[in-house]
Amino acid sequence: MVQAIIRIDDETNRILNIVKAKYGLKDKSEAIDVMARQYQEDILEPELRPEFVKKIKKLEKSGKFTRFKSISDLRKAVENA
Repeated sequence: MVQAIIRIDDETNRILNIVKAKYGLKDKSEAIDVMARQYQEDILEPELRPEFVKKIKKLEKSGKFTRFKSISDLRKAVENA
């Protein structure tokens, strides 16, 4: 575990207290952990929506993919479309 001394403003302190109370946490460091995990799930690594997965699987079956030998070939195809 890493320990850190941080400076937060009053509004951030209130938010941490709300998170702490909402989840029944012992201290603000646990609240920061919860917020970091939620940020990771929502922002850093969002899961694919089920409808997008279905669309991709359908495309895989129909074979509507185009292979490009280089980035310049891809760029030409995109610019000409």
